[in-house]
Amino acid sequence: MSRTSLHPFVQIRRQLHQIPELGFEEFKTQQFILDYLRQLHQDRMEIKTWRTGVLVKVKGTNPRRCLGYRADMDGLPIEEETSYDFASTHPGQMHACGHDVHMAIALGILTHFVEHPIADDLLFIFQPAEEGPGGALPMLESAEFQSWKPDFLVALHIAPDYPVGTIATKPGILFANTSELFIDLKGQSGHASLPHRSNDMVIAASQLAMQLQTIISRNIDPLDSAILTIGKVTIGTKQNIIPGKARLEGTIRTLSMESMAKIKDRIRDLVRGIETGFECEASIDWGANYCQVDNDPALTREFMHWAQKTGDVNVVECKEAMAGEDFGYFLRDIPGFMFWLGVDTPFGLHHPKIEPDERAIETAIPLMTRYLEWKSAQ
Repeated sequence: MSRTSLHPFVQIRRQLHQIPELGFEEFKTQQFILDYLRQLHQDRMEIKTWRTGVLVKVKGTNPRRCLGYRADMDGLPIEEETSYDFASTHPGQMHACGHDVHMAIALGILTHFVEHPIADDLLFIFQPAEEGPGGALPMLESAEFQSWKPDFLVALHIAPDYPVGTIATKPGILFANTSELFIDLKGQSGHASLPHRSNDMVIAASQLAMQLQTIISRNIDPLDSAILTIGKVTIGTKQNIIPGKARLEGTIRTLSMESMAKIKDRIRDLVRGIETGFECEASIDWGANYCQVDNDPALTREFMHWAQKTGDVNVVECKEAMAGEDFGYFLRDIPGFMFWLGVDTPFGLHHPKIEPDERAIETAIPLMTRYLEWKSAQ
């Protein structure tokens, strides 16, 4: 397909793909969205900014309520390895989670309703910092959002494992609770020939890493689902120096808030034991925490039934995922749901070679415009 024959919102996706920015640094992305919005009928919408995010209210003809649609904006600190001729122009940053696709779809839906307004107001939420440190919760709590708070909210996320034309979701929990984990250990460094004068943080960190793995296997109900992964350990500077500092970095994921609390309590206990056993100091930082994406059961079933009846997409009831998504904070306060949108690519989310099938954009825009029209008419 040549550039001149591109679907207009595929072209927009490609432009956004070239300017990925990290959380709360989405300055070019925000400006791109604002510049696009200026081309539309200004009397049919209102626009607010919040930090690097954008809120757009499309005015209804006879509003009884406000229906919301959310898209996330940020990229990831990944060096792109795709075959694209429209690859990232920002070294070390990439839209590897599909947020460029999400924004393009949202702009397509928004444009339709500016040109063809429905009875209810529509709020389009372009949310920064989904990948961290977390933009949903502070945006939800902001005065800008609260003044336009919708009565219903929906979002989608691209799904590499499903073909184009398939959507997948489920009532109840779709994404897990997540927490980052950073543990710093501080002992006493020294020369390798004098180990008795040091507190070796290689040994302490190794012991702690092994002990942490017992939490899931021995403290969590085996019928529950939870993950504790240590993905990075930083220790030492030279082969003949006993290091006095160590840092462990990881992630926790659970399908219940109770299990998350239990795991954190157990981590505190084990870290205190390491402090005593190795005569060192330790500190824990939980980093960014996301609550579960808990789809409203009735609204989700209603959407699945409606989408299946349209015949335009294949609807799959999927299992919950251990991935994290801060959209869960919105759903904790506003009825709604999230669903997966098939993009059929062999490379998974956050992979430097991911190339979503752009035909999914042409599937999602008409699907969601018809759904929101139908929803407003209920």
